[in-house]
Amino acid sequence: MNSTNDTGGVAGPASGRTSRTHRLRGLAGTGIIATLAAMVATALAAALAQAVGVDFEVPDGGETIPLSGFAVVTGFFSVVGIVIAAALLRWSARPAERFVWTAVSLTAISLLPPLLSGASAATTTALLGLHLIPATVMIPTLARSLRIRTE
Repeated sequence: MNSTNDTGGVAGPASGRTSRTHRLRGLAGTGIIATLAAMVATALAAALAQAVGVDFEVPDGGETIPLSGFAVVTGFFSVVGIVIAAALLRWSARPAERFVWTAVSLTAISLLPPLLSGASAATTTALLGLHLIPATVMIPTLARSLRIRTE
């Protein structure tokens, strides 16, 4: 039997794999650049907050969160976001939409620990802002990249 849906090209398993690999690499590259930008922005904002008198002291242990800690944690969770975006690109019919909902939900959950920490008002306010800075860098960048890669 002949098929009337023939597009004239040969689409073997390798071409689908190559396209998927290309999309994932593009997403990963964009994500790594956004991660670096988020790390720098968060560390600079933390340094600025410290310069105006925020101590970032954690009440439980009495220790102060170092500036490098903000960059490291931002980098780690940004990479987690890239992995989530890659999984959605692979397995979701609407990866950008699902990513935004997932990332916004996780960002909202991440705001709870600073609110429950018992830190000073200045530290709590600064920590809330420092959670939102990488979210404002990563979420739109990865969502845009997912839209481009699925069109």
